[in-house]
Amino acid sequence: MPAWRNISLWMDQLDDPLVARASLEHDLDVNVVIIGAGYTGLWTAYYLKLQAPELNIAIIEAQTAGFGASGRNGGWLMGNLLGEDRLLAGLNPEQRRASFDLLHAIPDDVAHVLAREGIDCDYRKGGALYCAARYPEQESSLRNYLDTLYAQGLTEADYRWLSPAQLAEQIRIAKPYGGIYAPHVATINPAKLVRGLARAVERMGVTIYENSPAIHWQSGSVRTPKANVRAAWVVPAVEGYANTLPPLGRYQLPVQSLIVATEPLPASTWDDIGLSHGQAFGESSRQVTYGQRTADNRLVFGARGGYQFAGKLRHDFDLTDNEVQLRRYLFGELFPQLKHTKITHSWGGNLGMARNFRPHMLCDHKSGIALSGGYGGEGVGATHLGGRTLADLILGRDTPLVQQPWVIRERGLDALKAWEPEPCRWLGYNAIIRSFVHEDQVLANPHSAPWRRKLATGMAGFMEGFMH
Repeated sequence: MPAWRNISLWMDQLDDPLVARASLEHDLDVNVVIIGAGYTGLWTAYYLKLQAPELNIAIIEAQTAGFGASGRNGGWLMGNLLGEDRLLAGLNPEQRRASFDLLHAIPDDVAHVLAREGIDCDYRKGGALYCAARYPEQESSLRNYLDTLYAQGLTEADYRWLSPAQLAEQIRIAKPYGGIYAPHVATINPAKLVRGLARAVERMGVTIYENSPAIHWQSGSVRTPKANVRAAWVVPAVEGYANTLPPLGRYQLPVQSLIVATEPLPASTWDDIGLSHGQAFGESSRQVTYGQRTADNRLVFGARGGYQFAGKLRHDFDLTDNEVQLRRYLFGELFPQLKHTKITHSWGGNLGMARNFRPHMLCDHKSGIALSGGYGGEGVGATHLGGRTLADLILGRDTPLVQQPWVIRERGLDALKAWEPEPCRWLGYNAIIRSFVHEDQVLANPHSAPWRRKLATGMAGFMEGFMH
């Protein structure tokens, strides 16, 4: 049996024994076959069965439910979609407001399912704190971002500026310059959610076959090492593992994010830090940091990882000393009292990144293929939206979900923008990341000359724009 419990802190905290479900040993004929028992596949199955209980649905999973990003992420359940401001910019004000409301409702929508299905995943809706916390330029970038959101019709009920004193009422960091509070974010144990969701769809009549990797797929069928599945609909729900199912790897690249968790911290330490209501938090740099206080009082903290040449998956997530120490440095800058705290868990995972950083939900009735992906590290909530949307698309339901600008209807994979060939994307990614690292190093040094700070920020901003 693979060491699935060692995947992450979250999987280590599960009560269930992680015994594999039966693998697929015989050919099947079903209405829908879903590849991957992560969030996207499970939410799609859930909403299909909820609305059309007569459907025969099978899920095939290469490992076990939650093996991928669904069991490894930072535990942010966000009412957002990556690049939503760009995606919604072309709508009129009324449409844009309705779309924002649809996104912001995601945590509450998930909470309703948790209550209905009896899933305990340490759900706490405390919002998110985006902090200007390490250098003054972070305040400027956050205020500019807030201005952009307000220009699109959002208000203080959606995103609210916090002064340093107001920020300290929720989180106490070493160098507060202020921050943004967003109420539509919850924190969870993601492994508890994915495992609970797997049990819920099984109760509804969905069969999950584990240790059953898809080795070939096409319209109407999927092949595993021991059997073939014929289906009217094929839903490849593999996100960061897209390169295992050609040609999906042309449209989604696997990048890595890496996380550490401390030992449980005493109440006195949390009295100093705050985060008493399940808030998520991050500091506003291009390192893409994220953290939360877990239900058992650990600090979980992650940051951007890397990209491997030719989009190769990273399988070894025994983090190096340098990888661990970078994350220790970053959270130690926020909370100096934690600089020498024991780290008990470190891990990472592969996530999917679409070209132009554009999430998508695609359904082609002609080929019988539906997919959702490109979440870019914000998939815990986005997968719920994706699963609901795919279910409506497959069933031909005309709902607000299927009218959104990220939905691609009646077109195949060629509707997605492909990534550039290697070595272009590897060289480009590394040049961009180096500009981000350089910016962070310059700005974090209070003695950097003003011209050097301006140059580093300008170059990093140019490179970030190039990514889109």
